[in-house]
Amino acid sequence: MRTTITLNDETHEFAAYYARVRGLSLSAAINELIRKAQNPTPPEEPEICVGPNGLPMFPPTGRRITAEMVKQLEAEEYAPEKFIGCKRPDRAC
Repeated sequence: MRTTITLNDETHEFAAYYARVRGLSLSAAINELIRKAQNPTPPEEPEICVGPNGLPMFPPTGRRITAEMVKQLEAEEYAPEKFIGCKRPDRAC
């Protein structure tokens, strides 16, 4: 079906970029975007399970957090020079 639409500049720029990147005509790109908007895919929920101690756990990402990493972060976060002149020692001022 042939029709004429008026797009604001930002929408036209986005649709033209989308079409160019995917190798589509502007009409095909707008058609694809409208179809995607009609049937949105729900965002993927993170897999959260409950550990043996009852605390929620995310699935492993492959990176391990070592004791050295924790010590370094604590040293950076709780550096005494951050608290000079601070009336509350539990946070930086």
